[in-house]
Amino acid sequence: MDGSPLKGILDTVGNTPLVELTALSGGAGFRLYAKLERFNPGGSTKDRTALSMVRARVVSGELVPGRSTIVESSSGNLGVGLAQICRYYGLRFVCVVDARTTEQNLAILRAYGAEVERVCDPDPSTGEYLPVRLRRTRELVASIPDAYWPNQYANPLNPRAHRTTMAEIAESLDGRVDYLFAAASTFGTLRGCAEYVQANGLATTVVGVDAVGSVIFGPEHATGTHRLLPGHGASVPPPLAAMDLVDRAVHVTDLECVVQCRRLVAREAILAGGSSGAVVAAVERLRGELPAGANAVAIFPDGGDRYLDTIYSDAWVRRHFGEVSHLWKERT
Repeated sequence: MDGSPLKGILDTVGNTPLVELTALSGGAGFRLYAKLERFNPGGSTKDRTALSMVRARVVSGELVPGRSTIVESSSGNLGVGLAQICRYYGLRFVCVVDARTTEQNLAILRAYGAEVERVCDPDPSTGEYLPVRLRRTRELVASIPDAYWPNQYANPLNPRAHRTTMAEIAESLDGRVDYLFAAASTFGTLRGCAEYVQANGLATTVVGVDAVGSVIFGPEHATGTHRLLPGHGASVPPPLAAMDLVDRAVHVTDLECVVQCRRLVAREAILAGGSSGAVVAAVERLRGELPAGANAVAIFPDGGDRYLDTIYSDAWVRRHFGEVSHLWKERT
């Protein structure tokens, strides 16, 4: 950026900072960097996805302010990104969420004027919310005139937005990105970054970070584990998944996410979201394998301000995991 005024809030999407995590990587021999996507205007990496899926349709006239309605299923962050964009362009937005969506995200959605449809009961056959959210989204699109479903789960504009994410990382490190750690949900960020790596011949090992119990990397990983934290993992295989672009997959538990989020605050003064804790947990899992002198980059999808009632609440942690504060206190 050259310091010139921007032409609206949406022009601030992207160009997020890449910072070195010296405390976490100290003594390990490799250098660890975090791509802080919370600095997008809506607070997460999903702003890139939302803008990619909507702006071109507004410019082309396919979406008309005051007439068109966007309907999307989201656990939170994409919904916030879309809500801001819809408010900017004067579009009606209906967001289908579920019981795991944080109260902070719900409040932000409503503040932007989004209409919230909340599904309260999981799918009886899987115990997951995503199939129910998708079903309700289809029903709304069928019943609302001039409705558009961006469908983050299958829209190629989702991963295309994140080729820019990887381009920013590569430019910051002069192309020397030896390892990339990215959380998997819709596979948008992971696929887009991996496509950039492949297209530009980067010697980058791409590590996909998933939740224990998620089926993204195959049904054999479905353990029946009830996932508490939104943002990574899925109960339905994402249509955008491209396994040939991922070199490794690491599965982490909700407790590992909590521990590493708390550790990030203690060691780096970074208040990060659950998926950020997941990628740090994956780095820790592979710490002994990363060679000296390597550059490892972890994409932090969002900040921790929307997890104050969960990850950063001692009462919530005790309720779900017992007294485990020693786990992060020992590692600080």
